[in-house]
Amino acid sequence: MELRQLRIFVEVAKHKSITKAAESMHISQPALSKAIMALEEELGMILIIRTNKTSDLTDAGKVVLEYALKMNVLQDEMKRTLNDMTNLTRGQVTIGLPPFIGSLFFPKVMAKFHHAYPNIELNITEYGGARVVKSIEEGEFELGVAVLPIDEQQFQVYPIVEEEMKLLVYKHHRLASRSKVDLKELKDEEFIFYHEEFALNKIMRNYFIEAGFEPKILFKSSQWDLMTEMVAENLGITILPQSICNRAIKKDIKIIDLKQTILWSLVVITKRDRYTSNATRTFIDFILKESL
Repeated sequence: MELRQLRIFVEVAKHKSITKAAESMHISQPALSKAIMALEEELGMILIIRTNKTSDLTDAGKVVLEYALKMNVLQDEMKRTLNDMTNLTRGQVTIGLPPFIGSLFFPKVMAKFHHAYPNIELNITEYGGARVVKSIEEGEFELGVAVLPIDEQQFQVYPIVEEEMKLLVYKHHRLASRSKVDLKELKDEEFIFYHEEFALNKIMRNYFIEAGFEPKILFKSSQWDLMTEMVAENLGITILPQSICNRAIKKDIKIIDLKQTILWSLVVITKRDRYTSNATRTFIDFILKESL
């Protein structure tokens, strides 16, 4: 059994497609299929059910995937450790970044970091906050950016941003003249809400439930600019962090304080029991120094 075979298998499982996996790994489809068949032959089990449209895992395939992910993480850790031992100036940082956060804070920080450390590559993947946390746990990324609360027994947490959530309504909304609004007053409103894979979805739902109601959700999005545009068209209301509100200042939107103090706390996280490369530690130190 070769580690390359396991990496190919993980990629097929990720994409649920031999064709897409081959494109992602920049190898031919026949070569990829041959590697999977060789792995199945060695293990004496069928790992993937192949159809015209998808490639799903068998029960045996799910077991192999679990161990393959662990082996891939260990191999990556070994490479990073050896790389650090040679004191090379080159390195790579794998980052999971929610789209909400990436567009707000990170372009300038990443540009500064690149100028300061031009030989360290930043490999960024955009996922929702909840998926970022899961991907850090599984070893897909070395570090990620997430929203508190986070299980600090599993993750090392580095606070970077904390700001209040604000209510956004249409300029002629019944609450537009108010300077402060209680969440209970929003019971009958229709919300432009966050997609389920974003941490804010669960966080704000919990606040609404504590206020005595389940929010009426008209539309879900992962793009803050679309959410604010819909509010400007009087399609519903939304609640967003202060930094997003600062970018969403439009003549058709009123930004209102909430009586409840709801904090949006951003943190950088790494897995506690996993090796952190010099490149990643350097990037974390740089972020903290820049004080997003």
